[in-house]
Amino acid sequence: MSIPAGKFQACIFDLDGTLANTITSIAYFGNSTLEAYGLPAIPVETYKSLVGNGADVLMRRMLKTVGANFPEEKIRQFRKAYDQRYESEPMALVEPYPGIPELLERLKTLGLKVGVLSNKPDNMAQYIVRALFGSLPDQVHGQRDGFPTKPDPTAVLRMAADFQIQPEHILYVGDSGVDMQTGRNAGMVPCGVLWGFRGEEELRENGAEFLVKTAEELYAVATASKNSCQ
Repeated sequence: MSIPAGKFQACIFDLDGTLANTITSIAYFGNSTLEAYGLPAIPVETYKSLVGNGADVLMRRMLKTVGANFPEEKIRQFRKAYDQRYESEPMALVEPYPGIPELLERLKTLGLKVGVLSNKPDNMAQYIVRALFGSLPDQVHGQRDGFPTKPDPTAVLRMAADFQIQPEHILYVGDSGVDMQTGRNAGMVPCGVLWGFRGEEELRENGAEFLVKTAEELYAVATASKNSCQ
């Protein structure tokens, strides 16, 4: 295995909307939970604007969208019901984006470290990543007690320290403004993917230094010897 010669020695990826298309899955479990509480379903496309800040925030955004004003205890019960549904079938309607498994394998072959950082609960992030990509990622970190959710950089900086790589040599890849803020807050180089849940404008406004349309373009950025904005 060769030592990477380019600027980047590691790539850390968001999960939902970046490595895997999970929006139909999230909507499926979200809507089944809403319906169990006698509430209307939310269109799948609408979920793209609701996700990204962790499950607790997702629950509140879902309830606000359908006009439900639950007390705190009922919100906690709603979250528990959602988690039970999700944990029963976490791979339902989930698939990797085109070219992503091959991209991760190519990066590993070049000697780059590969990490995944998600605001999804840690048990679900671990399960989905390993089911889709096996042992290709060196580390997977979902939402855990003691670690603030993104865009706080605590978790991603811990991963960088574990990799023994300085943040400026890490490409942080995601599909949302939260991800771009996470990369910038950590002193990493933020790269936005245009196949995910949010759009180009949000990525640019939140500091994306690169924007890519395909896994092949992402590979070119990750392995480039110079850092130049695209």
